[in-house]
Amino acid sequence: MVQIFMSAGKYTGGFPSRRTLITLMAALLWLSSTHAATPGASWTPAPEYIRLFAPAGPRASAYQAFISSSTLDAALSELAGLPDLLHPTGAWAPQPVVALDAFGREGAYNRGALARLYGARRARVARGPRAEDGRVVETWTMISPYPDPRLEHLEAGTLLLVLRLP
Repeated sequence: MVQIFMSAGKYTGGFPSRRTLITLMAALLWLSSTHAATPGASWTPAPEYIRLFAPAGPRASAYQAFISSSTLDAALSELAGLPDLLHPTGAWAPQPVVALDAFGREGAYNRGALARLYGARRARVARGPRAEDGRVVETWTMISPYPDPRLEHLEAGTLLLVLRLP
C-alpha cells in the first residue's frame, strides 16, 4: 500500500510525498507506543478531564481519560478479564477517599469547587497497573462518582484516568 503513494520523490496527483509518509508513519508509531490501551467498548474517551486533572504542559500528553456509565463495581468486573492488568496486593480494591486525594494536586481544577461538590461524601477509588511484555507501562485510577467537567454535579458512572509511564 505504501508503494502506491511513492512517485519519484515528488508530490504528484494529490498523494503525499515519501517524506510526508515517513513522517506520518513515525508519528503513528510514536502514538501507538505512548498512548494507553482502550479499556473497552463501554468506555468513552473524555479528554476534557485531562485538562482538569493532569499536570499542565507537556506532561499532560502522558494521560488519557475515559468515562463509563457503569458503577465502579461493574467497571471493575468488566475489566477483570483483561490479561494485561496486573493484580499486586491491594490493586483494584475500591477504597473511600477524600475527593482531593482521589484527584491529586497536579491539575488545574478548582479545589474548593471540587471539595464543595463532594461535601462529606467520599469518592470510591480503585487503582492498579497495566503491563505490556511483562513491564508495567501504565497506572489506572478509577473514580466513582466523578464530577462533570464544570464541577457542578456528580455523575453516577466511573472516570478512568490513565497515566502512561516512560
